[in-house]
Amino acid sequence: MRLFVSVDLPEDLADAVAEAQDPLRPADGIRTTDPEQAHVTLKFLGDVPATSDDPEEPDLETTTAAVESGVADADVAPFDVAVGGIGAFPSHDYISVVWLGVEAGAEELTALQAAIEDRTVAAGFDPEDHEFTPHVTIARMDHAGGKERVQRVLEEREPSVGSFRATQVRLTKSELGPDGPAYSTVEAFEL
Repeated sequence: MRLFVSVDLPEDLADAVAEAQDPLRPADGIRTTDPEQAHVTLKFLGDVPATSDDPEEPDLETTTAAVESGVADADVAPFDVAVGGIGAFPSHDYISVVWLGVEAGAEELTALQAAIEDRTVAAGFDPEDHEFTPHVTIARMDHAGGKERVQRVLEEREPSVGSFRATQVRLTKSELGPDGPAYSTVEAFEL
């Protein structure tokens, strides 16, 4: 199963996420994410087998234990997250992902990510190859056809999505389908 670790935005912010996506939708080559599934990814784990006989390959039980230990190691209490601002990875000149920023709560999210990264790498997962930047992905660019429109949105807009109280970290399963990925919680870890 395809897994990642996340802090999910509540459903009551979905309309504000969709509103931030609206100016992007007409851009050629853009694919917006489902605003009801908005989240901050702390660690993408990839395909994880339910069970494994290979001690080098983490299975679901090992993965769950590593994430749980990481959350405990971070020692982060429930905290407020404010989502707003807009940007792109890897840059405004070459756009692959369009994201909303984290205006408050970045320190706690970074602490969670670092501890989960340490525990999952120790369990056998590959380390991240880039520095962690807390964000909510709202769109992906398949090709540069609408790049100029997206650049204008990045320069002219400063969306403010809202705030929420982060109380848990989730180990999330992603199932790819014809309408995009569908997410379901495998395990939730309270802060």
